Amino acid sequence: MNAQAMTERFEMRLGQSVLERVDEWRSAQDDVPTRSEAVRRLMEIGLATTTEGRKEINVNDGQKLILFMLCELFKSLKLKNVEIDPEFIEDVITGGHYWALDWKYGGIFHDHEDSSAVLSEVVDILDMWRFLERGFSELSKEDKDRVAKEAKPFGDKVKFLGFGGNEEGEYLHIARFLIEKLDRFTEFDSRSLDAHLPTVGTHRRMLAVFGPMRNNLAGRELNADEIIAILKEKLHPSRR
Repeated sequence: MNAQAMTERFEMRLGQSVLERVDEWRSAQDDVPTRSEAVRRLMEIGLATTTEGRKEINVNDGQKLILFMLCELFKSLKLKNVEIDPEFIEDVITGGHYWALDWKYGGIFHDHEDSSAVLSEVVDILDMWRFLERGFSELSKEDKDRVAKEAKPFGDKVKFLGFGGNEEGEYLHIARFLIEKLDRFTEFDSRSLDAHLPTVGTHRRMLAVFGPMRNNLAGRELNADEIIAILKEKLHPSRR
């Protein structure tokens, strides 16, 4: 930071919880800066964006050396059909064009992080539908007919359709990652899970009924009455 940039004085007040986080951050730095210096650095980090909203990518000398070595190793292996271009990376480092990494590999440099609350809700929804489908499949024909009649129009096809791809993308992507990458809830593996319309509100109404039942399902499946009660929540209250 140059002398000109340090001529302006600025006063601010911080809450105790924020101040504690600042102290925690500065204590982890090698030189343990003062609070004011720590705040200045954190502000610079936060403001390090381009006009398009992309983050600036900074690489120190040690990281440059490691990247060059990795690029040379990458080229020596003569790998084909790979997305990362080692010569492009070397050109970026040599020319200092770090912004170009975000432009070319935007899928890597992003700020998105899955919400823990959404993850928890997706797991609950998948768990509920696992019980619904499995329980329904084990019903007698007589009970299946009763579910179809009493939970009409949703009782004749008890199947998890997924989430709205446009409106509920985070839910859909988390569900697919759980199923396809972590091998959880694999009974839904062959489905697209794009319901093409919002479904989270419906699932929440269903979970409100399923939740109290969940602790009593050890060693058994949902019965017809329970399935009917849950499926009835698929119909919006305004249409009942």
